[in-house]
Amino acid sequence: MGTRQLESKVFGWDVSFTYSETWVGYSLFSLRIIMGWTFFYAGITKVIDPEWSVRGYLLYAIPEGNPFTDLWMTMANDWAWLLTPMNQVGLTLIGIALILGLFVRFSAFWGAIMMLFYWIASYPFENSFLIDYHMVYVFLLFGLGAFGAGRILGLDHRLEKLDIVEQNPWLRLFLG
Repeated sequence: MGTRQLESKVFGWDVSFTYSETWVGYSLFSLRIIMGWTFFYAGITKVIDPEWSVRGYLLYAIPEGNPFTDLWMTMANDWAWLLTPMNQVGLTLIGIALILGLFVRFSAFWGAIMMLFYWIASYPFENSFLIDYHMVYVFLLFGLGAFGAGRILGLDHRLEKLDIVEQNPWLRLFLG
């Protein structure tokens, strides 16, 4: 098992610690698969249910006292035709991408955006003051993208070796 020393600045503070490359690899791979399954399952159950619509959530699941109630009502009444398939397909595709390790940074970014919307819609939180599981998902996805977890037993590792990616390094922003 290889170990490495990480030295960085975090919020202006010098940070230094030793970590195991092997265990970081296992951890990131496991987190990517678990988050992928979480998104995939949430999406595919909505896709196969012909009765599912964002209207139910937006009209009836938003807690009383949410400061954006008018926005959610407008979305439910005027935009459900667009938001329903976007939610179904978005969750499913993000899940598949994370499981396969394909376009992980791109998928993690959009997954985090979706979770931020769910987080805002969940306010005020029933069992916490500020942090609920949606925010945990946001930061897990941030970590997967920051570490380039798609390179660990994922298709992003293979895609980065393609000529088009080597000739256009900016494409790596979507991979990893």
